Amino acid sequence: MTNLARQLLELTYIVIGCQFLHTAYCSYKDKTNPVRYGTAGFWALLGISFIGGSYLPSICIGVIVVLLALLTLFKQVRIGTLPSLDEVKANIEAKRLKNKIFIPVMLMALIALVLAKMIPEFSKIAISLAAFFATISLLLITKSSPKSLLAENNRMVQQVSTSGIVPQLLGALGAIFTVAGVGDLMSHLISGFVPSGSRLMGVVAYVLGMVLFSMIMGNAFAAFTVITAGIGVPFVFSLGADPIVAGALAMTAGCCGTLLTPMAANFNTLPVALLDMKDPNGVIKAQVGVAIVMIIIHVFLMYFLAF
Repeated sequence: MTNLARQLLELTYIVIGCQFLHTAYCSYKDKTNPVRYGTAGFWALLGISFIGGSYLPSICIGVIVVLLALLTLFKQVRIGTLPSLDEVKANIEAKRLKNKIFIPVMLMALIALVLAKMIPEFSKIAISLAAFFATISLLLITKSSPKSLLAENNRMVQQVSTSGIVPQLLGALGAIFTVAGVGDLMSHLISGFVPSGSRLMGVVAYVLGMVLFSMIMGNAFAAFTVITAGIGVPFVFSLGADPIVAGALAMTAGCCGTLLTPMAANFNTLPVALLDMKDPNGVIKAQVGVAIVMIIIHVFLMYFLAF
């Protein structure tokens, strides 16, 4: 079962890589884009890294990452001309589907949770399998052609643009911090405040650590590896907590931290500019209450569900 899960995970990366290669092809064909070669090159390199990540030498992946950064730095990546959306058709479909459009999203979350709980070996691949079944349900509900997935994939990838790889880069940054010993330093500092063997205090430290470090980094991905290594493992997992449940809740607890910081620019600063808000912290102020409530809920959920 473990070997099957590993093969499916590898297949998932290949499929994602092919999606990026398709976007590269579409970008190359878009002659209205003045930097179409750079844009196509960016998505092609990213696709190659996903497809060949397990086979290429580390130095090759490192070179690809540097090239991706240089293309972004010199503004050689730009959203091309995308097919315009038929607003009349969109409104008709919205009235026809109503809340049914949310079924694939809810189904994806439910399937991923069930798979991760019932088949622990599939925990790493659960979200990919759930996405597959959710996509099938989406095609059935909307009565769309599978071919439409290619066009919408290209639209989504280009609209998200280079910010789409930020979670991966921050995740890598978190791994670097862990190797550098930041996690050990965190563990040493926390040990002076958290009583040995206290599940509740360990959970509180884990949740708050994720929240605070996410606020500093602006993203929960970078915080996860550091805080899990420094606090989660010695103060929560070692006391018998289920790593899958506790780890998932730690990640979403970190997302609560992104609601409270201007460092999460794509969530809290960009909307201010797009909506021309007078208060630069208006988005954060509107989210504070929800964030605090969710942080408290995370403590209780981790304490009662993870053990």
